[in-house]
Amino acid sequence: MHALGTIGHFILTPLYWVISAILVGWHWVFSLVLDPDGGAAWVLSIIGLTVVIRAALIPLFVKQIKSSRNMQLIQPKVKELQKKYGHDREKLAQETMALYRETGTNPFASCLPLLVQMPIFLALFRLLDHAQKNKTGQGFLTDSLAQSFGNAKLFGTIPISATFLKNEGLWQVQVLAAILVVAMTATTFLTQRQLMTKNMPHDAMTGPYAQQQKMLLYVLPVVFAVGGVAFPIGVLFYWTTTNVWTMGQQFYVIRRNPAPGTPAFEAKQQRDRAKGRIQPEAATIGDAPPEVVEPPQQRKRQQPKRQSREQRRRSGGRPPGGQSQGGQPGRADDDEDKGKSA
Repeated sequence: MHALGTIGHFILTPLYWVISAILVGWHWVFSLVLDPDGGAAWVLSIIGLTVVIRAALIPLFVKQIKSSRNMQLIQPKVKELQKKYGHDREKLAQETMALYRETGTNPFASCLPLLVQMPIFLALFRLLDHAQKNKTGQGFLTDSLAQSFGNAKLFGTIPISATFLKNEGLWQVQVLAAILVVAMTATTFLTQRQLMTKNMPHDAMTGPYAQQQKMLLYVLPVVFAVGGVAFPIGVLFYWTTTNVWTMGQQFYVIRRNPAPGTPAFEAKQQRDRAKGRIQPEAATIGDAPPEVVEPPQQRKRQQPKRQSREQRRRSGGRPPGGQSQGGQPGRADDDEDKGKSA
């Protein structure tokens, strides 16, 4: 336990400085127009902290989307490997890892944003907990700011350090906490469902990756719902905001750059056709008119060229081609021979 505590302290100490710097910076901005000790200034500072953290995680999110897309697209190949090497688990694992390396796919990349956020979430939780219980700050959060942070009340009655379970006897705390827990759970469910229904090919809906996504679809909301009742109001604002950010960011990416072969990809093609960005195919707007084939023309009989009297005398009255003018071959020669014998 002592070793784990040392490792946790080693990881969280730098995060205390980073998170407290961002939190105090936003608090200074909102203190210009709001009560510095009020809950609104501190809640908005937490939301500002969330926006900064999520903006910094955009490259990691893009990597997650690319890896998730590759996982979807290679599912047919994974199924082929399972059919081919299903009897040999070791060979199947080797071939599957080779396929991942070949396609540049990291099966664990989809969990990276969540794994990175967990220490940040824990550091914020500890900052708020120390400020509320010990009135002591860490990092750039001084003791006076920590006291203000720990005693801040939203709407003048709801302490942002209170939880659904430890509500100080205030029903308002339970109502607000319940609303935030439901929002946090619903956004988690809708984000995962959006990925499965819009950006997964039909072939990938029955593979192991689909089973993993279905498990996350139902397990993560339950985890957040159960754990949310123990989260302070300020932490619930952080997690709800990051879930809303994730859902909107994923919606934008899926709409603008969907994976091929998915319902989102087909919807984007339809939008592009409607805007004239993609030339519709002939089969889409109507088949091309059939090629007109003219009927074969009948060959006209060539009439013999008309000859002069001198030409007829020299040729013995035969037209070109060896036929007589009457069309009977050799008739002119017979008449001439008869005249001579007479």
